[in-house]
Amino acid sequence: MTDDIRNVVLGVVIAAVVGAALGWMARTYLYRRRLRRKQAFFGLPENAESLLVVNRDPATAEPAVHRFDVFSLLELSALIKECGANVQVVTQDTAHQGFGERTEFCVGGPGTNRRMVAHMAAMLPGVRVNVDPEPGPDRGAFQIGSERYRMEPGVTEYVLLARLTAGDRREARPVFLFCGQRAITNQAATRYLARHHERLARKHGQNSFVLLLKVVNSQAYGPDVVELVGDVTRAAQAPLPVPAERGAHRAS
Repeated sequence: MTDDIRNVVLGVVIAAVVGAALGWMARTYLYRRRLRRKQAFFGLPENAESLLVVNRDPATAEPAVHRFDVFSLLELSALIKECGANVQVVTQDTAHQGFGERTEFCVGGPGTNRRMVAHMAAMLPGVRVNVDPEPGPDRGAFQIGSERYRMEPGVTEYVLLARLTAGDRREARPVFLFCGQRAITNQAATRYLARHHERLARKHGQNSFVLLLKVVNSQAYGPDVVELVGDVTRAAQAPLPVPAERGAHRAS
């Protein structure tokens, strides 16, 4: 092998090594940047503590978790672990603590999750959920501002997906709410968050938002077919008007 050929081969090898090193560095940089953005959106820096609050299955007398809510917990746990954070799972009747100190994921509607009731009263005064157990067209319906959203079980169902922070504290950790009309809609919301968190982070940053999602034909498609009805943040955070009492007279 002549010196010229040896130099050419050596140059090719060096270029390949340098190219591979630069490619690895670029991929590492992009991965770390995506991870930092994900951690910021979820409020989950490395080794941070988080809370998973699970509701109870209303179909059983014993304390139990619906299987769709178990699937929700598994998907949320995977997101938390990807951020390098730690998680504690508690039931809705044992979560006796405030919010804002650590990221919280609260799963289940107000009919089965008293923690959800507290969060909605404090941060979503413009939302009402019909928790009447008696059958009827308004059972489980959402009232958001002036709009009402009734469910048709297995065909058309709704769920609220919210990211909320306590007041204007930028350093406060967020609370994520998955408030569905049925357990399968809770899973649909957690799956939607897992699939679209990057787009949501780009659009909303670290600000609060409330999204209304529609789960289509869950009896055939399960939690996979989800449509975004709209961003209802303003209506959900504005107090509902107080209805006038019957027999009240208009002030002169």
